[in-house]
Amino acid sequence: MSDSRLSRARLSGDVHDGVEAWLGAASTSGQPRRRAGRHAGEHAGEPDADPEVVARKILLDQLTGQARSRAELAGKLAGKGVPDELAGRLLDRFEEVGLVDDEAFARAWVQSRQPGKGLARRALAQELRRKGVDDEVAKVALDEVDPDDEVESARALVRRRLRTVARLDRDTAVRRLTSMLARKGYPAGVCFQVVREELEALGHDTDDVHEQFD
Repeated sequence: MSDSRLSRARLSGDVHDGVEAWLGAASTSGQPRRRAGRHAGEHAGEPDADPEVVARKILLDQLTGQARSRAELAGKLAGKGVPDELAGRLLDRFEEVGLVDDEAFARAWVQSRQPGKGLARRALAQELRRKGVDDEVAKVALDEVDPDDEVESARALVRRRLRTVARLDRDTAVRRLTSMLARKGYPAGVCFQVVREELEALGHDTDDVHEQFD
């Protein structure tokens, strides 16, 4: 799925209009839609509401404004009591029309969280796993992160924190800065490399930092 298509899918009008267009031609179940002339939202509160209409409305609402992984959407449907068979069939159809796409979701997530939050690949992998994205799918997106960009993100994080540790002794500053980077998912080598270089630029002697803290 192209990035432009993913962007279109996130817009409320395109999501609802696009899905309703193919549903208008034929129901995903292959059966006539109950009360086909009425909007899905009018069925949700009715005791005799068509389960497929209700489930589809749940998916459309979840996709309005942002992309979501298939697992997230499946969890939302399950939480609303939608039968597994119906949920799976609808999610398959949403994938067919490009409104659910874990590869595109993972790529967009990484592109947003890596520079925006300064997260390293390890932390991003954990987040995608929590979102239910398959590890192999996540790996494709994570492999697009340039190692040099990752180092520069770590450097930017350290520079923003230098003022808060300026009055601390060097060893305490090293511990706090490296711990901060570790929480963001950076490997120890990157943590100490960046912290040493930034403290050296401020005039600190850091020749023994790796020996004391690695």
